[in-house]
Amino acid sequence: MERKYPHLCSPITIGKVRFRNRMFSAPMGGTDITNDGCIGPKSTAFYELRGKGGAGAVTVSECMVHPKTDGSHAYHLDTSVLNSLAAATYTADAIRRHGAIPSLELSHSGMYAGTYMTDKTKQHEMNQWGPIDTVRPDGVPVKALTKELIDEIVEAYGNVAGLAKRAGFEMIMIHGGHGWLLNQFFSPYFNKRTDEYGGSLENRCRLAIEVLKSVRKAVGPGFPIEFRMSGSELFEGGYDLDEGCRIAQMIEPYIDLLHVSAGTYQRGFGDTHPSMFKEHGCNVYLAAEIKKHVSVPVATLGGLNDPAQMEQIIAEGKADIVYMARALLADPFLPRKVMANEDEDIVRCLRCFTCMAERAATATRRCTVNPLIGREIEGCEIAKAPVPKKVVVVGGGPGGLKAAHTAAMRGHQVILFEKESELGGILKSEQAIPFKKEMYELSHTFARQCYKAGVDIRLNTKATKELVEKEHPDALIIAAGSRPLVPEIEGIHGDNVVIVNQYYLEKDKVQDEVVVLGGGLAGCEASIHLAHEGKKVTVVEMRDELAPDANVRHRPLMLQEMDGLVEIRTGLRGVRITENGVECMDQEDHKVTVPGKTVICALGQRSRTDVVDELRDCAPYVCTIGDCAKVATITNAVYQGYHAALDI
Repeated sequence: MERKYPHLCSPITIGKVRFRNRMFSAPMGGTDITNDGCIGPKSTAFYELRGKGGAGAVTVSECMVHPKTDGSHAYHLDTSVLNSLAAATYTADAIRRHGAIPSLELSHSGMYAGTYMTDKTKQHEMNQWGPIDTVRPDGVPVKALTKELIDEIVEAYGNVAGLAKRAGFEMIMIHGGHGWLLNQFFSPYFNKRTDEYGGSLENRCRLAIEVLKSVRKAVGPGFPIEFRMSGSELFEGGYDLDEGCRIAQMIEPYIDLLHVSAGTYQRGFGDTHPSMFKEHGCNVYLAAEIKKHVSVPVATLGGLNDPAQMEQIIAEGKADIVYMARALLADPFLPRKVMANEDEDIVRCLRCFTCMAERAATATRRCTVNPLIGREIEGCEIAKAPVPKKVVVVGGGPGGLKAAHTAAMRGHQVILFEKESELGGILKSEQAIPFKKEMYELSHTFARQCYKAGVDIRLNTKATKELVEKEHPDALIIAAGSRPLVPEIEGIHGDNVVIVNQYYLEKDKVQDEVVVLGGGLAGCEASIHLAHEGKKVTVVEMRDELAPDANVRHRPLMLQEMDGLVEIRTGLRGVRITENGVECMDQEDHKVTVPGKTVICALGQRSRTDVVDELRDCAPYVCTIGDCAKVATITNAVYQGYHAALDI
């Protein structure tokens, strides 16, 4: 067959190992890490799914090589720990049996040891080790590594690399970026040493080179060694791209693959993990420039999820390999779909940070668009139902579409009623905001899945009790969603007011001076978009802070994007809308007028409980999912829709 994306699909040999394609799964940390650093079975299943999905390589992250100086709650590989080697072996085997090459990322956190610990008290009580004696911004003291400890760490890298090879890993990634130990030694900002490990670039690269020599001695010739670096630290005082090129040249003789990332975790999370506010592939330029200065293959990454863009990156010689992390959470089978010329079926990552926020909040994984993530051990195949049934789904939003598709895949006869002329529910409102286009496109992807699975979709059809009962369904899934919360304040129905959900239909009404009434997630994101369009925007919020319910990874980046673009007025309650703006009351009941020609009403959503009440007795089995059960997130709607269908 002729491949639609021949460069992405072509194999590549690194060292003496051949990889089936150029789409690699980037390092992602596991969840069920044991107290002594073993890979738990849930994490093994997590990595296996990426191998099954067709990635050329799957990197397990992060394995800390020297617990004595790096106590982060992450993986360790230590023969003195029962099951450590066995757990690593089972994981490597789970990846390899699907044709992917298993790789293990070796790391040391340096002065940020304990970053992954959920016990923050213990984290602050640990000894932190870095290039010099200093105090971290959070007040934690850091001790300078002695030459004796450096020698121990260098030896530990080799020991763990040798164990990884024994366990069946066929490539080693050395993490030298993102502000961790090796990056700290590269960086003129962190490294103020006056011995042979500080000062000149040659000295600052010395530790990384010693580590690479130690690893090579342990794994032997031909075994691929990959080095991950930040092409630029992207902050004042750190090294820039020019020096990044020189660092790459210094370490090139000791590696087989150079993996170019960006920024530092502690000082530039949004650079290392690009948000929806950045262009896809925003960090590719770093790899493209460094590739001009080295002869080894170069890998790139950074918010990539579009096969056409990734194909172009390789075709134009900007990189030889593309890495994806979040994109392979959203759709682990992205590489297989690309290989099969079925890229239109890819479920795209939204860059919403639900995955990383959930790990920070509960030490588990979750994905907005993929209910399997973090729960792969429970089964990744949709099994046929023993007895096919007739299922009615009410509502064509993300939850309803996921439920309908899943039920159809189980062999049920599925009818979906949607009262509007287009599927998507609340996702339709995202089409006018460029940085949220993947959310709008998600509805099309889910709809395509439903049509291919044989779902009988009936648009412009309001699901009444009479209509549903006429179908005599065995099961009913109610996914009727929510409606905008529009309080009865004077002027709210005026011509100068646009409900945020309707903005995509009425954007031509919005003038150049806008008041966004409501500083929740929808209001904040709308304000960013309007400010990007050059409008003067003020957000009015009754609470003391904006979007407190937004996830802990997305929220700070969103607020950072608003800074300087949008005027923020908290502690104000809108009481009247006029043609000149919004009249508010502050917390001392003083009247405050916020001027604006257009008002965007973004005061939240209310469950369509009336639909639920009408239909709740229309089938023997009835399940209510998504916003009509409780106003929450797309994540919940999709997850509940999937499992509601599995329960039939």
